[in-house]
Amino acid sequence: MTGLTEPNAVAQHQSVGFGEGFDYTAGSPHLRHRALRAKVVAACQAAVRDVLDRDGRCRVLEVGAGHGTFTEHVAALGAEVWVTEMSPASADFLARRFVHNDRVHVVHDPDGTAGARGPEVDVVLAVSVLHHIPDYVGAVEALLPRIAPGGAFVSYQDPLWYPRRSRLSFAVDRGAYFAWRVTRGDLLRGVASLGRRLRHAHDPENPSDMVEYHVVRQGVDEQALVAALAPHFASVEVDRYWSTQAGWLQSAGERIGPRTTFGITATGRV
Repeated sequence: MTGLTEPNAVAQHQSVGFGEGFDYTAGSPHLRHRALRAKVVAACQAAVRDVLDRDGRCRVLEVGAGHGTFTEHVAALGAEVWVTEMSPASADFLARRFVHNDRVHVVHDPDGTAGARGPEVDVVLAVSVLHHIPDYVGAVEALLPRIAPGGAFVSYQDPLWYPRRSRLSFAVDRGAYFAWRVTRGDLLRGVASLGRRLRHAHDPENPSDMVEYHVVRQGVDEQALVAALAPHFASVEVDRYWSTQAGWLQSAGERIGPRTTFGITATGRV
């Protein structure tokens, strides 16, 4: 053990775990599945369109943009977008992808704090980001001063707070996850990770534990986020939904599965 603090360990493993050649789509339901991706795209675009319709322009900050799936959709509407990425490989990928788009600005953010600094923006997007951050409520609160009056905050694809979920929800969720693991040939790694989580143990030097930080502190508390956002916005809405990696299980779960994941849309910055 190197004595890494948890925030530093998360930052380090973001760079290692999302290095050159990393495939974001493989384990990301919101990227793999058309209906789920469309849900997230629609939420992001709706927030941007509202500002464009009102002001004729929209400035967007996208925190943790990955390889730019959602960046592309909001930039296509005519928004000016600043994207941050902790992984240097991902930041380089984004710079290459949008090199000919002068409305997209890429910021390498090695310590995860760049989003809290800079000029005013109209919309902040955080897709599949908050569950990677140890103090996610504090991180969201640090972003709020950048959001202009009338602006919006949108986050999606974070796991619901474990203590409020039923045993059935966990059983179905974990069963779907391990069914997907079997198809990937790394079931043993998944079992080892689950064993540590059931013992409430984690290793700051293990990317499986620290990149997916939500397993350390039992998901993301959507109610705590609502409480942090509500004083600053006219409306805060939570969208709870089923999300898993395997395509056929995603389709079935959308009809009959428990709610495992959530998004938040806060509009009307006051």
